[in-house]
Amino acid sequence: MGQKLGQHFLKNKKILRVIAEKVELRAGEIIIEIGPGHGELTEYFKSQISNPPTERAGLKNCKMILIEKDKALAEHLEKKFKKDKNIKIICGDALKELPQIVSSLTPNPHSRNPNYIIVGNIPYYITGYLFRTIQELQKRPIRTIVMIQKEVAERIVKKPPHMNLLAASIQYWADPKIIMSVPKREFSPQPKINSAVIGIYTKKTHLKNNGKKEEQYYNALTVLFKQPRKTIKNNITLFYRSVKKCNIQEKEALLKRLERGKINTELRPHNLDVEKIKKITNILCSR
Repeated sequence: MGQKLGQHFLKNKKILRVIAEKVELRAGEIIIEIGPGHGELTEYFKSQISNPPTERAGLKNCKMILIEKDKALAEHLEKKFKKDKNIKIICGDALKELPQIVSSLTPNPHSRNPNYIIVGNIPYYITGYLFRTIQELQKRPIRTIVMIQKEVAERIVKKPPHMNLLAASIQYWADPKIIMSVPKREFSPQPKINSAVIGIYTKKTHLKNNGKKEEQYYNALTVLFKQPRKTIKNNITLFYRSVKKCNIQEKEALLKRLERGKINTELRPHNLDVEKIKKITNILCSR
């Protein structure tokens, strides 16, 4: 079960306990677990919700939604947690199910907003697609604590002068932090690469998708990182050649606006932080 879908099951219970603790579950929150497998991590959350310490009694109001694509595993989870009313199992593709689940969340009587957290040991082949899906949600999770490829986790947390398209995309709406590295020997079957647990903490100003403003930012990223080894000036020139049909006057006017905005167009995109990219976005979108 599971391997045909790229799943590698974590064997080390100490690591599962750390992940559960780092989620920092609070009263009234909803956990959406992606790829729960046999339900090992789910058990830790179930224990927290069913038997919370006195000072965290509100956890009894928390709920869990499990999304498992493997039909056999989903049936196993149904049997395992059939008596627990706080746990709902959905058999399906997380990339397709997640937007619908999030849009259907209703306010909890014990919480003003249906705050939710995404957790899971993510199959490697959907990692990039998952972050794109979360990024496009109308209401984003307050926290995302997931196990992914270590190499990808390291790319996500990069800062200038090592900024990259993935980091610039996620750091726009969240603050990412690597929580711990997990060697490949801790999984069954053992993958070919090491993993890491990453925490992606959504900024309060970006819990809701900002629509057009965000679209403009990501369009600017497409221009700036079209060829990461080239300068900002060269990438803008490439953009005007391919999309704007060589509108030289418009391009020159834009470069002058960037200079007046104290943007060094001889820099390469990996030297830019999110705030600089936002500034460039505003200039690109101004007339």
